[in-house]
Amino acid sequence: MTLSPSLRIAIDIGGTFTDTVLIRGHQEILASSKNLTTATDPAEGAREGAKRVLQLSGHSIEDVNGFIHGTTLATNALIERQGACVASITTEGFRDILEIGYERRYSQYDINLNKTEPLVPRERSFTVRERVDVDGNVLIPLDPSRLDELISKLDTCGAAAVAICLLHSYANPDHEQELRALLNKHRPGLAISISSEVSPEAREYERLSTTVANAYIQPLMKNYLQELAGAFSADGLNCPILVMTAGGGMCTLDTATRFPIRLVESGPAGGAILAAQIARQAGLDEVLSLDIGGTTAKLCLIDEGVAQTSRQFEIARAERFIKGSGIPVRIPVIEMIEIGAGGGSIAAVDRLGRLTVGPRSAGSDPGPAAFDRGGHLPTVTDADILLGYIPTETFAEGRLSINTDAADEALVRDIGSALDLDAVGAADGVSRIVDENMASAGRMHAVESGKDLESRTMIAFGGNGPLHATRVARSAGVRRIVIPVNPGVGSALGFLFAPVSFEIVRSQYSFLKQLDTGAINLLFSGMIEEALAMVRQGAGDNQIDTKRSAFMRYHGQGHEIEIALPDRSLTHNDIDGLVRAFEEEYRRQFSRPVPGMEIEILNWGLRATTRTESLPMEPIQTEFTDVVPDATREIICDIDGTKKSAAFIHRDSLSPGDQFSGPALVAEAQTTTLVSEDFSAHVDAVGNLVLIQQPKRSSA
Repeated sequence: MTLSPSLRIAIDIGGTFTDTVLIRGHQEILASSKNLTTATDPAEGAREGAKRVLQLSGHSIEDVNGFIHGTTLATNALIERQGACVASITTEGFRDILEIGYERRYSQYDINLNKTEPLVPRERSFTVRERVDVDGNVLIPLDPSRLDELISKLDTCGAAAVAICLLHSYANPDHEQELRALLNKHRPGLAISISSEVSPEAREYERLSTTVANAYIQPLMKNYLQELAGAFSADGLNCPILVMTAGGGMCTLDTATRFPIRLVESGPAGGAILAAQIARQAGLDEVLSLDIGGTTAKLCLIDEGVAQTSRQFEIARAERFIKGSGIPVRIPVIEMIEIGAGGGSIAAVDRLGRLTVGPRSAGSDPGPAAFDRGGHLPTVTDADILLGYIPTETFAEGRLSINTDAADEALVRDIGSALDLDAVGAADGVSRIVDENMASAGRMHAVESGKDLESRTMIAFGGNGPLHATRVARSAGVRRIVIPVNPGVGSALGFLFAPVSFEIVRSQYSFLKQLDTGAINLLFSGMIEEALAMVRQGAGDNQIDTKRSAFMRYHGQGHEIEIALPDRSLTHNDIDGLVRAFEEEYRRQFSRPVPGMEIEILNWGLRATTRTESLPMEPIQTEFTDVVPDATREIICDIDGTKKSAAFIHRDSLSPGDQFSGPALVAEAQTTTLVSEDFSAHVDAVGNLVLIQQPKRSSA
């Protein structure tokens, strides 16, 4: 982490728990906390977590000089449709872009197909007379004489936010900016998002969809961020609050307020950053990160210490596993697959008599049945408790009482009675289903990326990640697992390793062989100026690096490949090198390039980021000491379903070089690691818990 403050705090508000970490310098964790998310007022849970870690460490809020925040509020608002009443304004003749979409069905033969309803219905889709061509030339000037009519329509429909997306505005934003100025003058209370700022790229549907989503959550996120900043300021916080983005960087509150769509999936991004840091520290080239919280499980592929990224993301899918069934947004994101499989995921028996788990979650309110807070439906956490995997006295730092009888009753009533199972049998079934769901998602994600899981090391964290890691790994074919220090608050910890950054993509089409390098250098000059202005707000004295890229494809293809560019002005002599770079990357992804095809460039990217410092490499460790556990616990073996005695070990009693074999439970403040019977465990030189699956013993 490049920021200079010596005392920093990170808060991640999840669907079930709010995680807080206080760190000094780059690595010294002073305190961490996990408390239930306050759904009605998420900021209150954040303040509670901050107060707890400061109290545990003997510090006050005035001592903090670095504050990073991530939240699920933007994601939840989009999924649960809790945003503002939003209207759209497009070029005359293009009113139905959202309704038309991709002009295809995401599941061609499903006669009961359900499409996600657009955030803007047709009755709130308005148009203006204007026209700009693909090169940015004005064909029809914006007609301000019809503004009164447009404002009247906005007033009538009750719009609190407006998304403006005019044809080819990425090439010439003047009309969008002029229309925004006119609306601001006559209706200053409107929240207005323009596509030339939110997503200035070609492809009208994705650009409009992203701008609409941004406008939809902008009032909500603006109020939330202002209230959060005000509350902590009143408590005595003197430093600015930085907000985590989906792309793995941090931004200022002002940037987050202007572009709240970039906050979608900000929490999971922190977890991927943590896993990437650990991978670099341990020298792991191929990693699968597994982040299991109370509501969802997130899996991400990490190669050579860099998390896989993407330019497109879908929200509110009608079918969780089917691409094209959600609302597309074009923002920089860390690419991961997310499924409804967390500790709070609800188990049920469907009408065909099949045991299902998720995606519905009990959340933090009322929570699993065992929480004794009004929840009565059986969840994954209830199952883990009955299987003996969760020590009730240490769960959630011992601040949350656990009612095992309530968990037993819920599992028997809703699962056991339907499948003729006792409570333990029902719990075992729930556990096996949810673990296979996660492993299946990991295999699917790897196949879609053209990669293999068996050679990878799993890095598991989150409140439930260490608990399910060996079971998911076994099913996915992964033999080595790393459980980092403080895994229960892994995403929040990852925030502290993130750079301050901002990414811009601009569309300017050209054949590579005919590239006007002067025009592209001018384009990059403006992009660099804009990105640096964003990053400097939160960078302090840290050095800022820029990375340039081009999005290339063969002529006639529909999608591009990102190719790195030299961080300097381009010259005509660079063109042959770019051809070779494209063909090499194309060969890596698709086996071979296509001879004789012209290469074209659609988009140009610029990322400005503060310089980060990697953690030191793990020193070699050769001496190991066998650990003799002080206590044992009875668990249900996750391999054969029988009762077995497992070693019970407190993680803070372990030192580098300590080793032991499963079955074992390693308990710590915010989570428990299950070391299955077929795994061994040791502590590496920096405190990570490393689990390795042992070969099957011969029956001879």
